[in-house]
Amino acid sequence: MSKLVIVESPAKAKTIKKYLGGDYEVIASMGHVRDLPKARLCVDVKNDFKPKYAIIKGKEKLVSELKEAAEEADTVYLATDPDREGEAISWHLAYILGLDEDYHNRVTFNEITKTGITEGMAHPRSIDQNLVNAQQARRILDRLVGYSLSPFLAKTIRRGLSAGRVQSVALRIIVDREEEIRKFKPEEYWSIDARLTAEGSRSIFGASFYGDKNGEIKITNKEQSDKILADLESAAFMVESVKKGKKNKQPAPPFITSTLQQEASRKLGFQAKRTMKAAQELYEGVDIEGMGAVGLITYMRTDSLRISEDAVQEAVQFIGERWGKQYLPSKPRHYKARANAQDGHEAIRPTSVALTPKDVESSLTKDQYKLYKLIWERFVACQMANCVLNTTQAVITAGDYIFKASGYNVAFDGYTVLYEEGRDVEEEKGKDLPKLEAGMSLKVRDLKGTQHFTQPPARFTEASLIKTLEENGIGRPSTYAPTISTIITRGYVVKENREGGKRGYVQLKLEKGEIVRKELSEHVGKEKNKLSPTDIGMLVTDYLDQQFTDVMDYNFTAMVEKEFDEIAEGDKSWVDMIRKFYEKFHSTVDRALESQPVRSSQPHLLGTDPKSGKPVYV
Repeated sequence: MSKLVIVESPAKAKTIKKYLGGDYEVIASMGHVRDLPKARLCVDVKNDFKPKYAIIKGKEKLVSELKEAAEEADTVYLATDPDREGEAISWHLAYILGLDEDYHNRVTFNEITKTGITEGMAHPRSIDQNLVNAQQARRILDRLVGYSLSPFLAKTIRRGLSAGRVQSVALRIIVDREEEIRKFKPEEYWSIDARLTAEGSRSIFGASFYGDKNGEIKITNKEQSDKILADLESAAFMVESVKKGKKNKQPAPPFITSTLQQEASRKLGFQAKRTMKAAQELYEGVDIEGMGAVGLITYMRTDSLRISEDAVQEAVQFIGERWGKQYLPSKPRHYKARANAQDGHEAIRPTSVALTPKDVESSLTKDQYKLYKLIWERFVACQMANCVLNTTQAVITAGDYIFKASGYNVAFDGYTVLYEEGRDVEEEKGKDLPKLEAGMSLKVRDLKGTQHFTQPPARFTEASLIKTLEENGIGRPSTYAPTISTIITRGYVVKENREGGKRGYVQLKLEKGEIVRKELSEHVGKEKNKLSPTDIGMLVTDYLDQQFTDVMDYNFTAMVEKEFDEIAEGDKSWVDMIRKFYEKFHSTVDRALESQPVRSSQPHLLGTDPKSGKPVYV
């Protein structure tokens, strides 16, 4: 054996081995092999925050096998994933195996295909210490925060609770939304809707009350609605004006990690963790009948919208052959990423558009197939022509009042022949209006007023939470899935699976170091796939927000992420960054320690069970 390639997973090893041939041995490290042990802090705060790494428990035998293989090889290539975490794993492997960090033996693959592997092996480089330092900074900072905050929760609230830099802020977002819902006071309003027919037409269309000639009128009670309805009883309905136009709908850009997780949640009902598991499998390689192991998608942890020209041209050719040239835009589409996106990888796309979902369905699990189909359709659609709509807007007079009606029809389906992006809130499907002209009289088929109440903000789904985390710069694409999984696993958040009904609340708050029962309230609504904080989740957030304001601040958390980016670019020292954070954080911990109320071991009376009449203790 002359050449050894170390990757992270057996599936990836199998796929890569297929393309490299007999001169290479490919072994999996099974992820991280060295880390900060869980039992202790393992960060020397007095010695530039030097981490004390150790072989992960249970991986001693694997490390011995890796050392033996490396000693027998003439050359060792480190081919872990092409991101900060993968760079850190390669760095740890180099240390354990006694490899020179400056030696050009680090290779990365954006896609596990013959082209991707050939390209990666042709350009080996040394380990990027800036990327390693960015990962180390995140790991050490999170360890300092978690190991400092968790003991406070154990002393104050309950043993076994824990906190984290990103997870606690994600929890706070959910709790803040819950507070908005609880404080929300519904306001009454009314709508008046008419069902009309035009001259010479049997087609019934709808129009909604707008106001009068002075402008919009908001109807706030039944009396006001009844008065307007009475005025309309003898009113003649007539078309005042008709405005026709065209609207172009553009396809959504290709997936990045966050949008993939959001769309898989909306359309497939996948949790972020489930999405990333299937995506990892598709990237690392799947046995396709007649082809062997094939990596079906590009690297799935990315926030770049860049697409290779080869991939664009393959999509263009496929679209032209499948649907015709009319389904192609005047020139290929290129998408611009947001300002703070890292451009190390392409967007998530199929490695070959020619491998359609139907072609590979029989070789994939249900999850793999559903996700591949989503990725394939989104990518192909992003290179297709716009959907064109014919729109109509009509202003209708009825005595002194004004109604408005709008509609559309599809002039050209464009990219929607294949794919349309999902929405967190479903949009009402519009209908086309019959032929209307100014001066045309209309016949009233039905006229009614309907009572409504304003609705509180919706609870988060996984999709909308990921979107909010991304918009606020909290965490990174690779952290969204484990963050959400953690707050659910620890019992801080529950994922509702009911379509509706009542739910009772006992709100616990901290006041002067005491846990106080604040209120009992109920809400009715659709709770399917919504994230709700538990009582303990709200209590933990309330406590951390009181004692550790900076750590729980959205802007502060986003600023830390920017500093990690600066470290990755080589523009900032990770030690200086940690020191600046720790000096302020440590003083906050000391102050909290001095004022720390001790959790009572005695039962605390919450109140009386309304059904049994018996006291309830915690």
